Amino acid sequence: MSDPAGTATDVAAQESAADESARNPSALWFADTGTLGERTRRVLLELLKGPYVSGAQSPQLWSALVADEGIVRSRLHDLFLELVIDKIDEFAFTRKVVTDEVNVPAAVRSERLTFLDTAMLLVLRQLLLAAPGEQRVIIDREEVYERLAIYRTGDESTFQRNLNGAWNRMSNRLRVLHKAGEDRFEISPMVKFLIDEDQVRELIDVYERIASGEAKGSIAEAGPGSQDTDESDPGDATDNEPEDGEA
Repeated sequence: MSDPAGTATDVAAQESAADESARNPSALWFADTGTLGERTRRVLLELLKGPYVSGAQSPQLWSALVADEGIVRSRLHDLFLELVIDKIDEFAFTRKVVTDEVNVPAAVRSERLTFLDTAMLLVLRQLLLAAPGEQRVIIDREEVYERLAIYRTGDESTFQRNLNGAWNRMSNRLRVLHKAGEDRFEISPMVKFLIDEDQVRELIDVYERIASGEAKGSIAEAGPGSQDTDESDPGDATDNEPEDGEA
Protein backbone atom coordinates (compact mmCIF):
# COMPACT_ATOMS: atom_id res chain seq x y z
CA MET A 1 0.00 0.00 0.00
CA SER A 2 1.41 3.36 -0.97
CA ASP A 3 2.09 6.08 1.57
CA PRO A 4 0.67 9.38 0.26
CA ALA A 5 2.16 11.29 3.18
CA GLY A 6 5.60 9.84 2.51
CA THR A 7 5.33 10.56 -1.20
CA ALA A 8 4.35 14.13 -0.52
CA THR A 9 7.33 14.52 1.79
CA ASP A 10 9.74 13.17 -0.86
CA VAL A 11 8.34 15.50 -3.49
CA ALA A 12 8.65 18.47 -1.14
CA ALA A 13 12.26 17.52 -0.38
CA GLN A 14 13.08 17.30 -4.07
CA GLU A 15 11.44 20.62 -4.78
CA SER A 16 13.37 22.18 -1.91
CA ALA A 17 16.66 20.78 -3.25
CA ALA A 18 15.81 22.04 -6.73
CA ASP A 19 15.10 25.49 -5.36
CA GLU A 20 18.40 25.43 -3.48
CA SER A 21 20.29 24.44 -6.64
CA ALA A 22 18.58 27.22 -8.56
CA ARG A 23 19.75 29.71 -5.95
CA ASN A 24 23.32 28.37 -6.00
CA PRO A 25 25.16 29.64 -9.09
CA SER A 26 28.14 27.37 -8.28
CA ALA A 27 26.08 24.17 -8.33
CA LEU A 28 27.54 21.52 -10.64
CA TRP A 29 24.85 18.89 -10.11
CA PHE A 30 21.39 18.52 -8.64
CA ALA A 31 21.32 19.46 -4.93
CA ASP A 32 24.98 20.61 -5.06
CA THR A 33 25.58 22.97 -2.12
CA GLY A 34 29.23 23.66 -2.91
CA THR A 35 30.26 27.26 -3.44
CA LEU A 36 33.50 26.86 -5.40
CA GLY A 37 33.87 26.81 -9.16
CA GLU A 38 34.70 23.51 -10.80
CA ARG A 39 38.41 24.20 -11.40
CA THR A 40 38.88 25.53 -7.89
CA ARG A 41 37.29 22.37 -6.50
CA ARG A 42 39.58 20.29 -8.66
CA VAL A 43 42.72 22.09 -7.52
CA LEU A 44 41.63 21.73 -3.89
CA LEU A 45 41.17 18.01 -4.47
CA GLU A 46 44.60 17.69 -6.11
CA LEU A 47 46.21 19.48 -3.16
CA LEU A 48 44.59 17.02 -0.79
CA LYS A 49 45.61 14.05 -2.91
CA GLY A 50 49.19 15.35 -3.10
CA PRO A 51 52.01 15.46 -3.39
CA TYR A 52 51.71 18.87 -5.09
CA VAL A 53 50.13 20.93 -7.86
CA SER A 54 52.42 22.18 -10.62
CA GLY A 55 51.75 25.16 -12.86
CA ALA A 56 53.91 23.64 -15.60
CA GLN A 57 52.02 20.34 -15.56
CA SER A 58 48.51 21.64 -14.80
CA PRO A 59 48.25 25.26 -16.01
CA GLN A 60 44.44 25.44 -15.72
CA LEU A 61 44.48 24.19 -12.14
CA TRP A 62 47.32 26.56 -11.32
CA SER A 63 45.35 29.53 -12.69
CA ALA A 64 42.38 28.52 -10.53
CA LEU A 65 44.62 28.28 -7.48
CA VAL A 66 46.17 31.71 -8.02
CA ALA A 67 42.75 33.27 -8.64
CA ASP A 68 41.15 31.72 -5.55
CA GLU A 69 44.19 31.35 -3.31
CA GLY A 70 42.46 32.94 -0.30
CA ILE A 71 39.42 30.67 -0.55
CA VAL A 72 41.54 27.54 -1.03
CA ARG A 73 43.71 28.50 1.93
CA SER A 74 40.61 28.95 4.08
CA ARG A 75 39.15 25.58 3.08
CA LEU A 76 42.47 23.89 3.90
CA HIS A 77 42.54 25.60 7.29
CA ASP A 78 39.18 23.94 7.96
CA LEU A 79 41.09 20.66 7.65
CA PHE A 80 44.09 21.80 9.77
CA LEU A 81 46.26 22.11 6.66
CA GLU A 82 48.47 24.98 5.50
CA LEU A 83 48.90 25.97 1.86
CA VAL A 84 52.50 26.42 0.72
CA ILE A 85 52.74 28.13 -2.66
CA ASP A 86 55.77 29.13 -4.74
CA LYS A 87 54.65 31.50 -7.48
CA ILE A 88 58.09 31.69 -9.07
CA ASP A 89 58.59 27.98 -9.76
CA GLU A 90 54.80 27.53 -9.83
CA PHE A 91 54.02 24.71 -7.47
CA ALA A 92 51.98 24.36 -4.32
CA PHE A 93 51.43 21.73 -1.65
CA THR A 94 49.85 21.30 1.76
CA ARG A 95 51.32 20.62 5.14
CA LYS A 96 50.02 20.21 8.65
CA VAL A 97 49.37 23.46 10.50
CA VAL A 98 52.01 24.10 13.17
CA THR A 99 50.75 25.94 16.25
CA ASP A 100 50.87 25.72 20.04
CA GLU A 101 47.35 27.10 20.36
CA VAL A 102 45.55 23.86 19.54
CA ASN A 103 46.33 20.16 19.32
CA VAL A 104 46.42 19.76 15.53
CA PRO A 105 45.35 16.31 14.25
CA ALA A 106 47.11 14.57 11.38
CA ALA A 107 45.12 15.19 8.21
CA VAL A 108 46.99 13.00 5.73
CA ARG A 109 48.64 9.60 5.60
CA SER A 110 52.40 9.29 5.79
CA GLU A 111 54.79 6.69 4.48
CA ARG A 112 58.32 5.78 5.45
CA LEU A 113 61.33 6.48 3.29
CA THR A 114 64.15 3.99 3.01
CA PHE A 115 67.80 4.86 3.48
CA LEU A 116 68.33 4.98 -0.29
CA ASP A 117 65.18 7.09 -0.77
CA THR A 118 66.61 9.76 1.52
CA ALA A 119 70.09 9.50 0.04
CA MET A 120 68.64 9.87 -3.47
CA LEU A 121 66.64 12.93 -2.40
CA LEU A 122 69.85 14.50 -1.10
CA VAL A 123 71.64 13.78 -4.39
CA LEU A 124 68.80 15.23 -6.47
CA ARG A 125 68.70 18.31 -4.24
CA GLN A 126 72.45 18.81 -4.62
CA LEU A 127 72.23 18.47 -8.41
CA LEU A 128 69.39 20.98 -8.53
CA LEU A 129 71.14 23.56 -6.34
CA ALA A 130 74.37 23.12 -8.30
CA ALA A 131 72.67 24.66 -11.34
CA PRO A 132 71.44 28.07 -10.10
CA GLY A 133 69.53 30.10 -12.64
CA GLU A 134 68.82 27.11 -14.86
CA GLN A 135 65.16 26.85 -15.83
CA ARG A 136 65.45 23.08 -16.16
CA VAL A 137 67.95 20.71 -14.59
CA ILE A 138 68.22 17.56 -16.70
CA ILE A 139 70.05 14.46 -15.50
CA ASP A 140 70.39 10.80 -16.38
CA ARG A 141 69.74 7.88 -14.07
CA GLU A 142 73.30 6.55 -14.13
CA GLU A 143 74.64 9.88 -12.88
CA VAL A 144 72.53 9.55 -9.74
CA TYR A 145 73.25 5.85 -9.31
CA GLU A 146 77.00 6.48 -9.47
CA ARG A 147 76.77 9.00 -6.65
CA LEU A 148 74.95 6.45 -4.50
CA ALA A 149 77.38 3.59 -5.17
CA ILE A 150 79.31 4.39 -1.97
CA TYR A 151 76.34 3.09 0.04
CA ARG A 152 76.28 -0.34 -1.57
CA THR A 153 76.03 -3.26 0.82
CA GLY A 154 75.50 -6.87 -0.11
CA ASP A 155 75.43 -8.14 -3.67
CA GLU A 156 75.21 -5.86 -6.69
CA SER A 157 71.88 -7.22 -7.96
CA THR A 158 70.12 -6.48 -4.66
CA PHE A 159 71.59 -3.00 -4.50
CA GLN A 160 70.53 -2.31 -8.10
CA ARG A 161 67.00 -3.48 -7.30
CA ASN A 162 66.87 -1.15 -4.29
CA LEU A 163 68.14 1.74 -6.41
CA ASN A 164 65.44 1.08 -9.00
CA GLY A 165 62.81 1.02 -6.26
CA ALA A 166 63.98 4.37 -4.89
CA TRP A 167 64.06 5.85 -8.40
CA ASN A 168 60.50 4.72 -9.06
CA ARG A 169 59.34 6.31 -5.81
CA MET A 170 61.01 9.58 -6.80
CA SER A 171 59.23 9.45 -10.17
CA ASN A 172 55.82 8.09 -9.30
CA ARG A 173 55.21 8.68 -5.62
CA LEU A 174 56.97 11.94 -4.81
CA ARG A 175 56.97 13.14 -8.43
CA VAL A 176 60.30 14.95 -8.22
CA LEU A 177 61.57 13.37 -11.44
CA HIS A 178 59.93 13.88 -14.83
CA LYS A 179 60.77 12.22 -18.14
CA ALA A 180 62.65 14.62 -20.41
CA GLY A 181 63.74 12.40 -23.30
CA GLU A 182 65.45 9.07 -23.80
CA ASP A 183 67.03 8.15 -20.46
CA ARG A 184 66.91 11.80 -19.41
CA PHE A 185 64.95 13.23 -16.51
CA GLU A 186 64.13 16.68 -15.15
CA ILE A 187 64.44 17.39 -11.43
CA SER A 188 61.40 19.18 -10.03
CA PRO A 189 62.07 22.34 -7.97
CA MET A 190 59.85 20.70 -5.34
CA VAL A 191 62.82 18.65 -4.22
CA LYS A 192 64.13 21.74 -2.41
CA PHE A 193 61.20 21.60 -0.03
CA LEU A 194 61.31 17.93 0.85
CA ILE A 195 64.12 18.41 3.35
CA ASP A 196 64.83 21.66 5.17
CA GLU A 197 68.31 23.12 5.63
CA ASP A 198 68.82 21.90 9.21
CA GLN A 199 67.80 18.38 8.26
CA VAL A 200 70.06 18.46 5.21
CA ARG A 201 73.09 19.29 7.33
CA GLU A 202 72.28 16.55 9.83
CA LEU A 203 71.64 13.95 7.14
CA ILE A 204 74.74 14.81 5.14
CA ASP A 205 76.87 14.43 8.26
CA VAL A 206 75.39 11.01 9.00
CA TYR A 207 75.65 9.83 5.41
CA GLU A 208 79.24 11.01 5.05
CA ARG A 209 80.22 9.09 8.17
CA ILE A 210 78.47 5.99 6.87
CA ALA A 211 80.18 6.32 3.48
CA SER A 212 83.60 6.71 5.09
CA GLY A 213 83.03 3.79 7.45
CA GLU A 214 83.27 5.97 10.54
CA ALA A 215 79.69 5.42 11.64
CA LYS A 216 79.26 2.40 13.82
CA GLY A 217 76.29 0.24 13.08
CA SER A 218 74.71 -0.72 9.82
CA ILE A 219 73.13 1.42 7.16
CA ALA A 220 69.85 -0.11 8.17
CA GLU A 221 70.06 1.62 11.53
CA ALA A 222 70.41 5.05 9.98
CA GLY A 223 68.45 4.43 6.87
CA PRO A 224 65.49 2.22 6.06
CA GLY A 225 62.38 3.64 7.59
CA SER A 226 64.29 6.46 9.22
CA GLN A 227 62.37 9.13 7.37
CA ASP A 228 58.64 9.70 7.04
CA THR A 229 56.89 11.30 4.14
CA ASP A 230 53.41 12.66 3.87
CA GLU A 231 51.61 11.96 0.64
CA SER A 232 49.90 15.30 0.67
CA ASP A 233 52.71 17.34 2.10
CA PRO A 234 55.98 17.13 0.28
CA GLY A 235 57.45 19.74 2.46
CA ASP A 236 59.21 17.91 5.22
CA ALA A 237 60.77 14.72 4.13
CA THR A 238 62.41 14.04 7.44
CA ASP A 239 59.55 14.78 9.79
CA ASN A 240 57.04 12.23 10.93
CA GLU A 241 54.54 13.90 8.78
CA PRO A 242 54.99 15.71 5.51
CA GLU A 243 56.85 16.93 2.57
CA ASP A 244 56.09 20.22 5.65
CA GLY A 245 54.89 17.23 4.35
CA GLU A 246 56.66 14.16 5.06
CA ALA A 247 58.76 13.03 2.29
